[in-house]
Amino acid sequence: MRVMGNIKPDTTVFELIRKQPEFNEQLWQYLNRRVSDWRIITGKQKAVEYAPLLARIEKDYGVDRAVVLGLWGIESAYGDPDVQKNHMRPVFPALAALAWGEPRRRTYWEQELLNALVIVERGWSTSDEMRGSWAGAMGHTQWMPEVWLNVGLDYDRDGRVTPFGKPDDALAGTAQYLVKRGKYRAGEHWGYEVRGVAGTTGGGAARSYEAWQRTGVTRADGKPFPQPNASAKLWAPVSGGPAFLLGPNFYAVRAYNPSMNYTLSIVHLGDRIIGGGPFVQPFPGGERTPTLAEVQEIQQRLTALGFDTGGTDGRVGNDTMLAVRNFQRKVGMQPTDGYAGVKLLARLRQGL
Repeated sequence: MRVMGNIKPDTTVFELIRKQPEFNEQLWQYLNRRVSDWRIITGKQKAVEYAPLLARIEKDYGVDRAVVLGLWGIESAYGDPDVQKNHMRPVFPALAALAWGEPRRRTYWEQELLNALVIVERGWSTSDEMRGSWAGAMGHTQWMPEVWLNVGLDYDRDGRVTPFGKPDDALAGTAQYLVKRGKYRAGEHWGYEVRGVAGTTGGGAARSYEAWQRTGVTRADGKPFPQPNASAKLWAPVSGGPAFLLGPNFYAVRAYNPSMNYTLSIVHLGDRIIGGGPFVQPFPGGERTPTLAEVQEIQQRLTALGFDTGGTDGRVGNDTMLAVRNFQRKVGMQPTDGYAGVKLLARLRQGL
């Protein structure tokens, strides 16, 4: 009763279900928004700040720090409090609405609501603290209640298992998830951008990197494959764009969320944080990722024109996207997709 006694279901979740960005953005936009200059710069800072923790997780679970950092950055902007405050909602009203009004997965949502109640009963959290996404995912690495209960860790040994507060439990628990449920293999890279695929889209059987090389497939950066006997599958998501050989660890990360685009954003962000470059082959019709300074200029110019971006910190959130869309409509730019890129900046420099 202390949690559910006066609860009012959050019915706004039903609209959000229909607007998941994985289904509405071109892949190059999806990647540019997530593997942003801000996330790369901040990720490098977090890599230094949390180097001892990341090294301990690598030692205990074998999960590369780049993957952990990439997932942390994509899921919560490294636990940023503004994300928690502005974009998260109370979990119990959201789960109650889904358990009541989403018949296709009602059993799943009912169980997650019960799992969330067990977490409170165990004293690991409170209903007030448990704020998350529309689907009930919470904390640094967006744990669902079931993951929290069954794969979570008290890595900082404070007597609670929690994805909130210090990142220790969240990052270590997520590494354990990738090993237990994704079958992550220590010491293997997720895969590589490649050349020489000759229009193949992928979807076939896995082969060793050595076997791929015999067919003329090579790394796009010209470097050798460091583990020629490891296996990988070919994936060319957009005709004429970058192609990839994906190893088992790509699919281990995909166990966290079934979207291929999402998974690519995580592993690519991780690579960029530890010093890797952008993809060698550009996406057809795509734009380069705007720099942090360029995004800030976009926000400043939009704000000056009366389109409120909710801040000018170089991070593109819902407010900035809405401001971009409203500007695009005002001046007749097509498509009105809310994308804050370099073409938009060029148009903004012309004024209204």
